[in-house]
Amino acid sequence: MATRGRKPLPTALKELEGDRGKGRRPINKKEPRPSQTNIECPNWLMPEAKAEWNRLAPSLVDMGVLTNHDLEAFAGYCQAYARWREAEEFMSQHGTIFKTPSGYVQQVPQVSIAMQNLKIMQSFCSEFGLTPSSRARIYAGNNESAEDDPMAAVLNKRWDNAE
Repeated sequence: MATRGRKPLPTALKELEGDRGKGRRPINKKEPRPSQTNIECPNWLMPEAKAEWNRLAPSLVDMGVLTNHDLEAFAGYCQAYARWREAEEFMSQHGTIFKTPSGYVQQVPQVSIAMQNLKIMQSFCSEFGLTPSSRARIYAGNNESAEDDPMAAVLNKRWDNAE
């Protein structure tokens, strides 16, 4: 049976974005925390996938999103990225349609390959917080205290009327 409602965000992303639920959606304090050591690029990835891994993995580790248990999912994203790039480059060089021997016009297979891998990439991107909408919810490095927040001062009746 399928689970109901939205998929929960990873705790690491929730902690970065702050308490948007105002205490109604508490952070799971008992969530397993896999290790973030020895995160290495798999040697079986395509060269373009390895380049994508090396580009994104350090920042995902720093954010606390990429752990040892997520390596296969992230490798899947990187591999889909490499296949998508390969199909896009083929279409840039050879076009998207061709004429069959019987005279029909048909799409090259790389069109569906590119579309399928783009969908795979998009689903992995949302899992790792790599989409613009998921990034917009993250407030990384926001260490502002209540004393620095003018609205908090107003709400706490500590606002002085000095202009």
